[in-house]
Amino acid sequence: MLSRTLRPKASTLPCIPFRGQIPSSPGHRFRAHVANIEDIPTEEDKPFSVPIPEDSFQTYNFSPPPYSVETTKKQLKRLYHDMTMVRRMEMAADNLYKDRKIRGFCHLSIGQEAVAVGIEHGITRDDKLITAYRSHGFTLMRGGTVKSIIGELLGRQDGISFGKGGSMHMFCKSFFGGNGIVGASVPLGAGIAFAQQYNENRNVTINLFGDGAANQGQVHEAFNMAKLWDLPVIFGVENNKYGMGTSAERASAMTDYYKRGQYIPGLRVNGMDVLAVLSAIKHGKEYVQAGNGPLLYEYATYRFAGHSMSDPGTAYRSREELKAERANDPLSTFRDKLTNWGVFTEDQAKEIDRSVRETINGEVAEAENSPEPELKADVLFQDVYVRGSEPNQRRGRTIDETYYRG
Repeated sequence: MLSRTLRPKASTLPCIPFRGQIPSSPGHRFRAHVANIEDIPTEEDKPFSVPIPEDSFQTYNFSPPPYSVETTKKQLKRLYHDMTMVRRMEMAADNLYKDRKIRGFCHLSIGQEAVAVGIEHGITRDDKLITAYRSHGFTLMRGGTVKSIIGELLGRQDGISFGKGGSMHMFCKSFFGGNGIVGASVPLGAGIAFAQQYNENRNVTINLFGDGAANQGQVHEAFNMAKLWDLPVIFGVENNKYGMGTSAERASAMTDYYKRGQYIPGLRVNGMDVLAVLSAIKHGKEYVQAGNGPLLYEYATYRFAGHSMSDPGTAYRSREELKAERANDPLSTFRDKLTNWGVFTEDQAKEIDRSVRETINGEVAEAENSPEPELKADVLFQDVYVRGSEPNQRRGRTIDETYYRG
């Protein structure tokens, strides 16, 4: 049985050839671009192509994605809407934390919205995704609701993990968290991809981690196994330049994370441009589905807030740096592109903003008014097993704490 898994079937699909490498420089930061597009269709669903700046990608033994992406006005508006939803939801979480209604750990991804949204629009719900602890945006994009996410942060029964998981333990169909232990989600993601290959599914696994986890030994062990067995996985480093308060340059001897796979082809993507992320994910998914094995992506992004709510984020980086990075805000630069292209007007953009704000406020209010989990053993031991499969006896820390149902 095991020998079957170690010898994946040869793909009947052609491999995507390597067409050279774009020169890279370790200190390169991506710039915002606004290009004019002629003949934008008036129909919402009529496809057309939009350009992607030439400095959006840097490759390692891999052909670059297309420098344009076919889309529609409807999808472009949806991309903007989804990034605005993630931003507003996390701003609401920020306020709730400061009001001491959310306690414990809370890691926000304000500034990194283009990564979660771009990835989701490039895959299907049958593809799998696993990430680290900065997971709220991914949870929303994978199918969680604002109410269920905020409810989880508040510790309420209607939370996505019934109020017992918190910020770092959120799950839904095809989304495997939200994992708090640094780097530990990477081998789990390799295992998910292994299961897809074993069951002969044609889906891919998106396996994300941070630059602070990139030096973990288990990450490189997962790389080795994934390449050895040509697993259908796209590893992705969300490089926001800091692992907690330590800059990537101080923590890593080599900060070209997309080259860290050595024998795995790599790609650095402008993670502040949702269209670049979308093009890269579509390109990578085709490569992996063709039986070529894993890829290693690096999303060059930036978090505007601190590492967590307990970190003001100003002790280890200058105000000048923050100001310069905010000029490349993925939300405002994308909005400028869409108004410049004529996809929507300023008033239409403001209407999207207003609608999102109302939606977020309504769901946050519902989450705040939802009940807390009941303080009884039945609730405490619930969901240790899949519901309906629980044994009558569940052991606690000691024999005296053994739980007997009923």
